[in-house]
Amino acid sequence: MKLTRRHFVAGGASAAALAVASPTIAQSSPPPIKIGFGQALTGGLAAGGKAALLTYQIWAEEVNARGGILGRKVELVYYDDQSNPSMVPAIYTKLLDVDKVDLVMSGYATVPTAAAMPIIVQRRRLFMSLFALAVNEQFKYDRYFQIQPNGPNAKLEFSKGYLELAMALDPKPTTIALVGADAEYSHLALAGARENAKKHGLKIVYDRTYPPATIDFLPIIRGMKATNPDIVFLASYPPDSAGLIRAAHEVGIKARMFGGGTIGPQFAALKTQLGPLLNNVISYDLYAPEPTMNFPGTEDFLRRYRERAGAAGVDPLGLYIPPFAYAQMQILEAAINAVGSLDEGKLADYMHKATFSTVVGDVKFAENGEWAEPRLLLVQYQGIVGNDVEQFKQPGKQVIIYPPRFKSGEMKVPFDTTKQ
Repeated sequence: MKLTRRHFVAGGASAAALAVASPTIAQSSPPPIKIGFGQALTGGLAAGGKAALLTYQIWAEEVNARGGILGRKVELVYYDDQSNPSMVPAIYTKLLDVDKVDLVMSGYATVPTAAAMPIIVQRRRLFMSLFALAVNEQFKYDRYFQIQPNGPNAKLEFSKGYLELAMALDPKPTTIALVGADAEYSHLALAGARENAKKHGLKIVYDRTYPPATIDFLPIIRGMKATNPDIVFLASYPPDSAGLIRAAHEVGIKARMFGGGTIGPQFAALKTQLGPLLNNVISYDLYAPEPTMNFPGTEDFLRRYRERAGAAGVDPLGLYIPPFAYAQMQILEAAINAVGSLDEGKLADYMHKATFSTVVGDVKFAENGEWAEPRLLLVQYQGIVGNDVEQFKQPGKQVIIYPPRFKSGEMKVPFDTTKQ
């Protein structure tokens, strides 16, 4: 396996080139703070990984333009993990032993984060993860911090609001179907859905996982339809979400609610591919351009991100991962400045106690490194016409139906593909 190092020193040339061009400056300047990570730049997770990388680069440029952190410039050192968790251990070993990075972060998503954790725990390194579901339940590591508003009990949170909305319907549903991939995120989300279904007295009439490489979802949807569930909860990755939604339309699914833990509709590529097929689908989300979500700095950041998204070939909307990736770096920067050093034990202690102001609102961590207060959204796609991406920048297309404090509209039921 060959790893190709990529690095980025914002605001100028690489450190090596700088040393050649101006040896006096290079010798007198403090070394950069090197932040290392693996990232999915190819493969199934690349859409998220590339968007996160651009965000980190924007942050690094801004920090370096301000003079760096603690008087030191920031350098990003990263490798493409190809969306393959088997590559992750070697990447982090190289970052720590060869590149001698000062700090490490996870790549985007649950699987690569989980693959890195044994090395991180063994080396006692501070670790900030990006969109990793309940990874620390197994490790209980005190220097782990998660950047996704799942709350302390993330496994349950992904279906909690969905089933609360379902049980508020009149008449109440009595049956539920569960479908997800045979992979880390889906296993955890489905386990939580089973617990929540039991709590609400719902009978599970269909419970199936499918291989990650599945491309034909018609047999799954046909089998599910035969059980006639009142509500359908999906825990799916982006390609699966598209396949399941298309299959639901082809088979003709009618249910009170359809969706839930679907990863994919958050990305512009899937929004524009599916277009009106998304109408009445409910999906978890983290940010939507609705009037109830108006955090200081978010729109300004999205403007800067969108100015560069086209040239970088990344998600042109940037509503899902980028604001949280930027908040991740804001938190890291604030913690280093507050502690006054890169001592990872002191940084972890501070991060457990502090409340951080970010472009996604105030963030405080629980003991397990998850957000102290959950803030997962449920949005329902409404009034989608055609496949134009610009409509998704407008309010009223991704209506927030949960939680109540961010609610921007009413849920429409049923999900009936026979009439769409």
